[in-house]
Amino acid sequence: MIRVAVVDDEALVRSGLRMILESAPDVEVVGEGGDGGDALRLAEESVPDVLLLDIRMPGTDGLTAATRIAELPAPPRVVLLTTFDLDEYVHRGLRAGAVGFLLKDTPPRDLLAAVRTVHEGHAMLAPSVTRRMLERFAAPGPAPSQGRPEAERRLSVLTERERAVLVAVAEGRSNAQAGRALGMREATVKAHVSRILAKLGLANRVQAAILAHDAGWV
Repeated sequence: MIRVAVVDDEALVRSGLRMILESAPDVEVVGEGGDGGDALRLAEESVPDVLLLDIRMPGTDGLTAATRIAELPAPPRVVLLTTFDLDEYVHRGLRAGAVGFLLKDTPPRDLLAAVRTVHEGHAMLAPSVTRRMLERFAAPGPAPSQGRPEAERRLSVLTERERAVLVAVAEGRSNAQAGRALGMREATVKAHVSRILAKLGLANRVQAAILAHDAGWV
C-alpha cells in the first residue's frame, strides 16, 4: 500500500485529489493539510511514502516546505502540484529535493501513475515541461554534457523495443501513457524502464531522458 499525504490551500482541490487517490486499491491517503507548515508536520507524523504538495500557498509555500522536508532523516518523496507551467518552479522544486512536478489538470489515471512511479524511486515530470527541463539540466556524469557520439555509444546496448520505451520516457510520458502509445501493458513498460536503467547504470527516468536527448533521439 502506498501511503500518500495531500497538501493544498484549497479544500476543493484536496477533496478532488483524495477522491482520485482513494479510487486506487493500492493507495491510502494518510493525511492532508493546507500550507507548508502542515506539509512538514505530515511528513514527520503521518510518515507518507509520497507527499503531493501545492507550490503556491499562503504562509510557508510548497518550495520552502519541500526544502525543509528534504532535510528530514527519512523524507517522503515529494511531488509538486501547480496550475502554473513555469520553468522557475520546476528548477527550484527539483533543487529543493522534489522528485515530481505535475500540473493540476493532470488526468486522474496519470496522477495515479505518477504516484506509483515516484514511489518506485523514479522521477516524474509533466510532459509539458520535460523538454524544457532537458535543455536546462546537465546530463549525468562528470561532464556537463557527454556529447552525441558518447550518448549513442551508451545507448547502443538497448534493444529496439527498449529504445522505443526510452523515447517515450524522454518525451515525458508516464508508464501508462507509454503503454498506450506503444501498444504495451503498463507493467511491460515498467519492466522495460527498469531494464533500461540497469543497462545504462542510471538512477532514474530523468537521467535516462537526458541521455536520450544528448543522443538526439528527442
